[in-house]
Amino acid sequence: MNIKHIDMQTPNGAQLNLDALYQIAPSCFTEAKGEDGEVHRVVDFNKLRLLLGDQTVEDAPEVYDFTWVGKRAALQEAAAPINKTLRPCPEESVDWENTQNLYIEGDNLEVLKLLQNSYMGKVKMIYIDPPYNTGKDFVYHDDYSVSIEEYNEKRKDENGNRFWKNTDGEGRFHSDWCSMMYARLVVAHSLLKKDGAIFISIDDGEVINLRKICDEIFGYSNFIAQFTRKGSGGRQDSTYFAIVHEYVLCYAKDSTLFVSGKEIKEDEHYPFHDNESNRNYKLQLLRKWGENSRRVDRPNLFYAITDPDGNEFFPMFNENEEGCWRWGKETMASNIGKGLVEFKKKNGSWVAYERIFEPEEGEYKTKLYTTIIDDVSNSTGAALLKDLFNGKVFDYPKPVDFVTRIIKFGNVKSDDIVMDFFSGSATTAHSTMALNVEDGLSRNFIMVQLNDPVELNSDANLAGYKNICEIGKERIRRAGKKIKEEHPEAKDLDIGFRVFKCESSNYKDVAFAPKDYTQDMLAGLLDNIKEDRTDLDLLFDCMLRWGVELSLPLSSQKVDGCTIHNVNDGDLVACFDGHVTEKVIDAIAALSPVRVVFRDSSFNEAANKMNLFELFKQKCDWSDEEVRNNVRVI
Repeated sequence: MNIKHIDMQTPNGAQLNLDALYQIAPSCFTEAKGEDGEVHRVVDFNKLRLLLGDQTVEDAPEVYDFTWVGKRAALQEAAAPINKTLRPCPEESVDWENTQNLYIEGDNLEVLKLLQNSYMGKVKMIYIDPPYNTGKDFVYHDDYSVSIEEYNEKRKDENGNRFWKNTDGEGRFHSDWCSMMYARLVVAHSLLKKDGAIFISIDDGEVINLRKICDEIFGYSNFIAQFTRKGSGGRQDSTYFAIVHEYVLCYAKDSTLFVSGKEIKEDEHYPFHDNESNRNYKLQLLRKWGENSRRVDRPNLFYAITDPDGNEFFPMFNENEEGCWRWGKETMASNIGKGLVEFKKKNGSWVAYERIFEPEEGEYKTKLYTTIIDDVSNSTGAALLKDLFNGKVFDYPKPVDFVTRIIKFGNVKSDDIVMDFFSGSATTAHSTMALNVEDGLSRNFIMVQLNDPVELNSDANLAGYKNICEIGKERIRRAGKKIKEEHPEAKDLDIGFRVFKCESSNYKDVAFAPKDYTQDMLAGLLDNIKEDRTDLDLLFDCMLRWGVELSLPLSSQKVDGCTIHNVNDGDLVACFDGHVTEKVIDAIAALSPVRVVFRDSSFNEAANKMNLFELFKQKCDWSDEEVRNNVRVI
């Protein structure tokens, strides 16, 4: 029995799609031998066409489609696996041991792929403010972005990444932007919970294209709203009109499951007091009139009740007026008995009102948010950040109040995850913490940001910041500290974050032809881990590959000279030391592990690996299949 190895690459997007299709249409699959000689599960398109009936199209002369140069390559890039990892940085983190928040440095497409195993279907809300396609500088790390020869000779930044102005003079001005967004949104879609949603800020330049991209990825039926947001006072250098708005698109993972946040009605006034119940109340007319309120249309709502004088009392003042009650007879009688109806004299006649009592503490009435956001100025974002840093360090940060509003739109509750993979100055992290202290909930955040360098001699550079990530992390530190100082009662507020950096794989590159190996190289390959990687690097890499969340608590213990790492009380237990003994296995088994991982070099002989299987069968009472599924090596 062979021990399985941890996968070194991220999930293959095509395989994820095949797995999803197999769940709903297993009859469309068969087995066939692949180029590697192994038998694989594959789609039988003839069966799939039969299953779909007439709802298929192939080589049709005219179909509705949205395409651009590079779209096919962008889709392939979204599905392609990568051989990278996220390296933990406790020294740059805050409250590493306890926090549930993450800050990840790296190209967001790569990071999204790396997070797929651990966070697929777990993110409640994504908010992004991607770079608008305005002709300014873009940094592309995607393989598809300059696939045509004439685009290959572009200048590069100091890290060797392609870097150029995406001006409207470029032949692929819109195509490059669409490709960049398409690949990222395809992967982001897989991370959303079934009742989750994505919110995307955008301006006039690409809003039409973004709508079409999202219609394709999320589905037209899952479009929720297009918000219009008033920003600044308007640029007077515009050609025709001073533009003061931008948009926020909202798409749900599944609109039938999505529940939007509601706005609390805070303008209610309860001017009267009921001594018996000791509660305030307001009055609302019990009669109604107008369309669909005529007595001929609603005869069940037109009847007499008894007024305080003991006389019959109809909903309208005289026979010539059309109207009716808002309640039927049974409801009216019940509510009169409960003291919910009050009579007042007006112009000598009685008028009936419903008593509406002020909500008890913890209760409240709500109303729908509107699609117009016109009460949050851009200047508040800049002013807040300037005050936090005692100087300007970032251009055009989004206001905290605005992003807080978006989180409310998404109906994000305690333990839900908010993600921003264009996090910039980390306004979304700041907003999540601010909202948590406002309503007492405990939302968590995942920020992702490429470590773009700040401009030389800029205010940020002169203040000592080398890249945007340094600004974002420092902003979270300062904002969290300030919130805690202003709200000493919020003792349990999570203002920490674990920092990770997207870097090359932990494993050595062994892709050489046999003739290229030397004796020294063969000796080095006895251990396939790079020399500069630590146990913590290996542990989090295993968590990524095996679908364990990166925010879970960690502990460790020493047994027989070996360190045993324990993630979340047995979710994953690892030992990367050499010469793993039976005492170590005993200690691991005592933790009732769900997953166990070792270093391949810990076992010098194949017999030792076989013995490992037998030990786990005995000590954990596992079957052969359970050992095969629950134990891995790297």
